[in-house]
Amino acid sequence: MTKIGIIICGRYKECGGGKCLRSMRERVGGFARYPKDEALELVGYSYCGDCPGGNIEYVPEEMIKNGAEVIHLATGLVVDYPPCPSVREFKTFIETRYKIPVVVGTHPIPMKYMKIHETLPFWADTKMEESAGYMMKEDSEIMKAYD
Repeated sequence: MTKIGIIICGRYKECGGGKCLRSMRERVGGFARYPKDEALELVGYSYCGDCPGGNIEYVPEEMIKNGAEVIHLATGLVVDYPPCPSVREFKTFIETRYKIPVVVGTHPIPMKYMKIHETLPFWADTKMEESAGYMMKEDSEIMKAYD
C-alpha cells in the first residue's frame, strides 16, 4: 500500500477533491504510475496556503506524520489561470526538506483546459511540460472525461 498526501491550489481551497479522488481510484493522471492492484491510501489533503504557498513549509510534515510516502501537487496548480508560478519550487522544496518524492499532478488535465492553454502565448513560458509533461500526453478520451 502506498500512502499519499495531496496539496491543492489555494484558489480552490474549498474543493472537495472529487476529480483527484476519482483519478486515484481509476489510476489515471498523476496516479497512473501506481499499479491498479496496489492499494492507495489518502493520508492528507490540504491547500498550499494561498500565494506564495505558506503551507508548503508545514503541511508535508503533517502528511508524513500520518504516513505519507509520496505527495502529489494537484493538477489545479498546473491548469489554473494563470498557472502556479511556484509549482516547481514547491516540488524542489518538499523533496529537499522532507526527502519525500513529489509528483506534479493528480487528475488528468481536462481537455477543455488543455485546448485553451495551448493557445495562450505564455503557456510555453510556464515550462509546465518540464514538471507535468506526462499529463499533457494523456489519452484525449480520458482528458475529455475530466472536462
